[in-house]
Amino acid sequence: MPAVRATLSHLAQLGYCEKTIRERLGLADINDLLWRALPIYRRERLSNRDALASAIDLFLLQGVIPLQEVNALFCQTFGQTDWQVLAQIGVVTVEAGFVRAQVSLFPVGDRLVFSEHAWPKLPHPGTVDVPHNQVMFVGSDSHWLARSTFRYPVRNALDLCTGSGIHALLAATHAQRVVAVDINPRAALCTQFNAKIEGIANLTILVGDLLEPVGEERFDLLTANPPFVPSPVHSLGFRDGGHSGEDVQRRIVAALPHHLAPGGVAQIITEIGEREGESIADRVREWLGGAPMDIHLLRLREYSTAAYAFGHADGEDYGVFLRSVDQWHENLMAQGYARIIAVLLTIQWSDPTYGAPWTKSEESKPPVSDRAAVEIEDRLAAERLSRHPGLYRILEQSTVERVARISIIDAGVLGDESHPKTNAQLLGRALAIQQWIEPIEREILLRMKVSQTFAEILTLSHTLGLDEGMTLTVIRSLLQRGLIALTSAKNGIG
Repeated sequence: MPAVRATLSHLAQLGYCEKTIRERLGLADINDLLWRALPIYRRERLSNRDALASAIDLFLLQGVIPLQEVNALFCQTFGQTDWQVLAQIGVVTVEAGFVRAQVSLFPVGDRLVFSEHAWPKLPHPGTVDVPHNQVMFVGSDSHWLARSTFRYPVRNALDLCTGSGIHALLAATHAQRVVAVDINPRAALCTQFNAKIEGIANLTILVGDLLEPVGEERFDLLTANPPFVPSPVHSLGFRDGGHSGEDVQRRIVAALPHHLAPGGVAQIITEIGEREGESIADRVREWLGGAPMDIHLLRLREYSTAAYAFGHADGEDYGVFLRSVDQWHENLMAQGYARIIAVLLTIQWSDPTYGAPWTKSEESKPPVSDRAAVEIEDRLAAERLSRHPGLYRILEQSTVERVARISIIDAGVLGDESHPKTNAQLLGRALAIQQWIEPIEREILLRMKVSQTFAEILTLSHTLGLDEGMTLTVIRSLLQRGLIALTSAKNGIG
């Protein structure tokens, strides 16, 4: 695929990457792209038909471009040979003097990956009904997982429900060996196509049902963006997760104890229906079947059942659409769901050094950069450290400091001043995690203006009426929340 590789290189030189496309379309995040606003983007952001505008319209916005404009684009940037190759392999087609892309080219950071269109029903010549075996486009959930996946070197990695292969391709940069699995043969071909373009040699692509093709093999890193939509119709294989939405994701989580290597980690981006009075984290723990694993659950977005039904309903006319809305909403009600939560699950084997397996549930806006991966790693390390049985000794040999800048917002109820609440959030982070802290924790944070030894913190706490045991409890809580850090003599703890 040298010619296609050269094409992508030229596109990158034009500025066809996530950052530049986002800026050109006036988006805060590439995930803010609204497919129903395509005419507005063309009118307001791409009216200057330079080479980048033509490329964005053709390869991302599913535009139908005059042949004359495409000829100018390719002649200036690609050359006739590359244009012919794209047509020969079916990436683009020419019809009645117009060119359209048969697949989309999605930017993920500085990387480009082919997959099927994000809006396959967009009406233009050649449109057909969306097939059940459509390959998943690179959407918001794919971007969130790409930004949050740990990128340290590993021996082997597994990407389940690989689709376009984007997460397998990313894993291939830091894993000695990567296996990508999808039940859809079209998805396997799409992944193979992207891998060949990039010249990736350490990726094996298998067709099969989840973990069946890998036998008993265990992996250091497992990623998955499975079908998760609680659908009443089961019309799309890449999307629908059964009536509950859990048919696939539950099986993946249940298989982790049998396929995650010691010290390994699984990261799964999904949506899960939440019932009133029920913990999603407890349900995930139940899926693990009692395996001693730590669970970090990051809630990224919440949808009401009405909004979810409206967003997934379909129909060519208003009456059909409304009946579809009712069908989707009725299914969500039958499952007992009060809302649907987009979550990032990070699951790893528990280390008995730090006590019993733990579950940590937090809430954040979706990640805005790949710094999210480092921040999640830090959260897990802080949780382990806070649970270390020798924490007191570690504190005695360390200094403690407040982490970066912290936004403090106080809240209370007029007429009831006995229980003021304080919301704390680290600023300048890829994850905007907000958490309530106790008044005494707030006071410790406010007075910790410089690094302090534990002895100095004990002296400070004594002035606030805390004994040694209470001080240790506060320090442990602040460590768990990532609001303070130990800056020396960590003795390898983390």
